[in-house]
Amino acid sequence: MARIYILCDMEGISGIWNKDQVDSKSGAYAEARELLCADVNAAVAGAFDGGAAEVVVGDTHGGGPNFILEKMDKRAVYENPAMGNLMPGLDSSFAGLILTGHHAMAGTLNGFLDHTMDSGSWYNFYINDRKVGEIGIETAFAGHYDVPLIMVTGDEAACFEAEAQFPGVVTAAVKKGLGRNKARCLHPATARELIRRKAAEAVKKAGELRPWKIDLPATIKLEFYRSDYADNAAWSPGAERIDARAVRRRIESALHVCKL
Repeated sequence: MARIYILCDMEGISGIWNKDQVDSKSGAYAEARELLCADVNAAVAGAFDGGAAEVVVGDTHGGGPNFILEKMDKRAVYENPAMGNLMPGLDSSFAGLILTGHHAMAGTLNGFLDHTMDSGSWYNFYINDRKVGEIGIETAFAGHYDVPLIMVTGDEAACFEAEAQFPGVVTAAVKKGLGRNKARCLHPATARELIRRKAAEAVKKAGELRPWKIDLPATIKLEFYRSDYADNAAWSPGAERIDARAVRRRIESALHVCKL
């Protein structure tokens, strides 16, 4: 019986179609939290439908907390990132990683709210010269524990990114980006049915998928939007300035994949 880890973001949740909804200071955020909870519950239910024995859920949007815990599926357990650890409860006993509510990397055409980690400063991010977004970063992190990515939910651009980088991954596209700041969405009930069905499929398929084990030691490189961001990052111990907007670092573990 499999243990499954679900890591949740917010931009790719069904029914979220404008940027105000993902801002905790906006009046639209309260409804968006309800939508988030419902999508995650659908993924949890699908994981159990597919044979999971235990499900742990991480709330990563803005570092959490975004869940309304009393509305969450009581069969799962819930956590937030801690001390720079993307998924504190993850270890090698898990059979698969499901990413819900995810978005495409920065610079993706028609990617709804596309960004990589920090929408205000990060642009291109590379692991060993392979450009990745948050989907890739989180998959590399899970690979440290030999845990494969088995499913991604989000907009069409996020799902395409996952399928291109990790062949065989199960995806559930719940919306289509119309530029960066608007989206055309499935009805949330229809999207949740899709997520639940696809999550069950992904758990059943988990044994067929391989973790992404990055070559170590690895080089991570970050290109910022502006040179002053690189000015600040270059002061970090171990960082090497490449040019006006970019720094790089050598890492010995995939657990440090986004520590610059």
